[in-house]
Parts: sequence; structure tokens; C-alpha cells
Amino acid sequence: MHPFRHFLLAGFNQVAADTWANDERIVIQAVFFNLVPDLPTSLTDLSGLRKGMAKMASTQGGALIEADVTPVGGQPALRQVIKVKLPNQPNGQAFLGSYIVPKAACSAVLRVQAAESGTSGQREAMVMSQVGPMNYFRPHPYGADGEGGLPSHVADDPAYDPQFPQHPLTRVRQVMAQLAQQVELHPDFAALPPFAR
Repeated sequence: MHPFRHFLLAGFNQVAADTWANDERIVIQAVFFNLVPDLPTSLTDLSGLRKGMAKMASTQGGALIEADVTPVGGQPALRQVIKVKLPNQPNGQAFLGSYIVPKAACSAVLRVQAAESGTSGQREAMVMSQVGPMNYFRPHPYGADGEGGLPSHVADDPAYDPQFPQHPLTRVRQVMAQLAQQVELHPDFAALPPFAR
């Protein structure tokens, strides 16, 4: 069993063990890993953590959009959002958000994911038309350029979420924010020795 408690949101129904989904095909998964976390550094080194996680996402063909350390259930957690190509599709992306609560010998992960469906790339095209092609692409904020992953661009910025309220990236951020307000952790898990690298 995962150590998360009180995180279920209205409209989500259980579809598998520790997996819930809603009518928008947004999926929430709660996972417990009984092994040492594979984070590149401790949560106190945010710069190193961002750089390491960005490289990991890039070498897997995706891109880290944002990463921060924030409390979840009273414990420090890595909050990250990445984008990946849809498997076996000519275009389209999925957006994966997660809260990783690492401990010395295990971790708890709360994931939120949503994918583009139908016509993809509308957010990107509209933002590019607003800012112009010269201002659209940008260096990766965490220094993962040239690693082979997806490009970094301004359309992923949360400032554009209000213009695209139903876009999967917007919805992942919204669901993550809702979860962070109500998640609790089992006291036994919370009391475990902290992760340190």
C-alpha cells in the first residue's frame, strides 16, 4: 500500500490498484517504492536536483518543464512536471506531474498525467503566433540543452494556462495544486529517516 491518505478528488474513480481517472482521462497514481530513491542529489540542492532531473528526462526523450521542492503532507517533496512524446503516435504529447517524497531507503510518489487528444499542438501554435518564432524557443531553464529531449519553449510557461484551461498541461498543474492542499502521509512513513545524498 502507498502511504498517501485523503487525496482523492471529486470526479475521479478507481480504475486499477492505486490508480484513479476522471472523464477527462486525467490519471492519478499513488506508488510506493521500497528502494533507495534514484534522485541525483538531496532536496536541499535545488539547482543540482533540477539539472540532474532535466538531464534524466532529456535522455529519455522528454523534457523537464519545471521542478521545485515543496511540502506535501508536511514532508519535503520534489514537485516536477515533464512532457513526453505520445508512444506510437506521429505527434502529440503527454504531461506527467509528480510529487516525490523521498526517504533514506524508500519513496512515495503521487503522479498526475494527461495526454493531448484530437488535434495536438494548438497551444504551441497560438503562443508562437503571439510571441513570434524568434522569441518562442528558449534555452532550457535547467541547462538540459543538447541532450536529445523535447525542446524548451515559452508555451509551457504557466502564465499561458489561463488561455488554455482545458489543455492537459494546465489540467495537470491544477490537479497537482488541488492534491497538495489535502494530501496527508501515514505517520509511520513520515517518521522514516530522510533521504540524503
